[in-house]
Amino acid sequence: MRAIQVTKLGQTAYTKDAMQPEPAAGQVLIAIKACALNFADLLMVKGTYQEKPDLPFSPGMEVAGEVVALGEGVSEPALGTRVAVFGGHGGLAEFGVFPAQLCVPLPDEMDFRTAAAFQVAYSTSHVALDYRAGLKAGETLLVLGAAGGVGLTAVELGKLMGAKVIAAARGAEKLAVAAQHGAEHLIDTDKDDLRDLVKSLGGADVVYDPVGGTLFTEALRSCKPEARVLTIGFASGDVPQIAANHLLVKNVSVLGFYWGGYLAFKPSVLTDSLSALFEMYIAGTLSPHISHEFPLEQAADGLELLRSRKSTGKIVITL
Repeated sequence: MRAIQVTKLGQTAYTKDAMQPEPAAGQVLIAIKACALNFADLLMVKGTYQEKPDLPFSPGMEVAGEVVALGEGVSEPALGTRVAVFGGHGGLAEFGVFPAQLCVPLPDEMDFRTAAAFQVAYSTSHVALDYRAGLKAGETLLVLGAAGGVGLTAVELGKLMGAKVIAAARGAEKLAVAAQHGAEHLIDTDKDDLRDLVKSLGGADVVYDPVGGTLFTEALRSCKPEARVLTIGFASGDVPQIAANHLLVKNVSVLGFYWGGYLAFKPSVLTDSLSALFEMYIAGTLSPHISHEFPLEQAADGLELLRSRKSTGKIVITL
């Protein structure tokens, strides 16, 4: 089969002769139709992600496709079922094996490319804002990296949950996308003073931060009393250090959030979230944004767009 494989950390190679895998007990073989890229794929290729698959491996965390073979003991999902799955890796290939229990059947209304781009971005924001931060109608939500893969879904879901959404992103083009998805106030982090602008709008009740670095510090200092700050990731490459006295003075909570971690200790949080999100999609209340689509042979171009932070929404590789 065709596959993108990492044979040495830090390097991505294209190969035409990868062996097609066979499903083991409890697994299914999926003919992959689409794979969405995530910032974590870049970290995994470098070897700096918290999960380190054995070499060689194919990047690609979230896929959509059709079940074409069943491992021992598997009866569901049945052969021919259209599914999405967060497999951790293995998505940039024509075929992949994944645990059957992680496969989510797709609604008829959802195509493969949308399904691949849907899981991590929407469920990350949904679980973070609803389950972890308890965002309430009428509160102010500040979203950093608001035009990125997860940031844009946080803007959209925050608006649906009744919050006043402040979007922070780099440049007018990205901010325009955030505005189209429900942001009421826009901050250009290339030139605006985030702390002063957020405070002029009354401060933030919830901060959604997939960026880290100095923006985390500025956002923290713009919080209202009893605010909740969600650490989603560190796209800036800078993991901020927290001054505990700042938390004490305003009774602020900083909440760590790793979506994939729930697969190990509380998977029902994710499956319940995806069920609710699929219902929203069918009802027409969600508008997934895919800014770029590439064939498998150009997967490296998609990863470079992520690395340079030039994309908006999601990047999808189609097979």
